[in-house]
Amino acid sequence: MLYLCEMFQASAVKLVQSLRKEYMRDRLNILLRSYSRYSLMIVDEIGYLPLNREESNLLFQLVSYRYEKSSTIFTSNKSFAEWGEVMGDQVMASAILDRILHHCTVINIKGESYRLKDRRKGTPPPYREK
Repeated sequence: MLYLCEMFQASAVKLVQSLRKEYMRDRLNILLRSYSRYSLMIVDEIGYLPLNREESNLLFQLVSYRYEKSSTIFTSNKSFAEWGEVMGDQVMASAILDRILHHCTVINIKGESYRLKDRRKGTPPPYREK
């Protein structure tokens, strides 16, 4: 059986930039409502760049808004123990993780980087003329 749903995907950095932009315009609630229409949201690369306290608060608001209403997938190379450092605030990280982990399935993928596997075998990158 095939199920179709509306989904949204963005890196954590781009997502937080959008949240910050609308917050500065006093339109954050409008953006949060628009994100709630998606059955599935994928937030990629949590922890790729650290967030400051304000950015973590904006992410918390998004997580809280979607909590127990819609499905959200988070990807990260950071362990949950490192999220306090990533979020710039251990209390904020705990609040975010509390909501994320409440009804979740954690999938921990271990192994070599898929993107780097050919490089490690000695395969040169493709040559491109400029």
